[in-house]
Amino acid sequence: MSMAPLYLMRHGEPLLAGRMLGRTDCDVTAEGIARCRDQARGLEVRHLLSSDLLRARRCAEAIGAAGIDPRWRELDFGAWDGLAPAEIDPVALGAFWQDPDAFPPPEGECWSALVARVRMALADLPDDDPTLIVTHGGAMRAALHILCGLDLKAIWAFDLPYGAVLAFHRWKGGAQIAGLWP
Repeated sequence: MSMAPLYLMRHGEPLLAGRMLGRTDCDVTAEGIARCRDQARGLEVRHLLSSDLLRARRCAEAIGAAGIDPRWRELDFGAWDGLAPAEIDPVALGAFWQDPDAFPPPEGECWSALVARVRMALADLPDDDPTLIVTHGGAMRAALHILCGLDLKAIWAFDLPYGAVLAFHRWKGGAQIAGLWP
């Protein structure tokens, strides 16, 4: 059985850190770019992909020539996008964190829609080539769910700070977690 490494990297710290950033296309800090570049050193990859959002794309471009795939975007937070959590109704926000499918953000994307697009993006990856994808925390958690069968509670057991790298050994029909570099 042939195994190919897959590395998912969360983009560097955005200029609007601490806000609900889904479709909001804000830039990334210079420190965030440097952190991602440093995290990628030593990773031997043949394919480099990125979300189309600026905060991920600029980090990927600092690593190398990156293909762009919008399916690796963050969950769309709809009417909450760009807001700090303190600016959102706490009952609605709490319901969302408990069950993001039943209680998505107003005018936003539900969890299962994010999972569906990440599933399609994963299916299109080359089978045997080491790949690095610069993406977002929500997309990384969706990949954990898809590749390893982890439920909503389990995927939140992973701390994924800006610049974190989550590594998998993957093969046709399966994957295992190979490491996490916060």
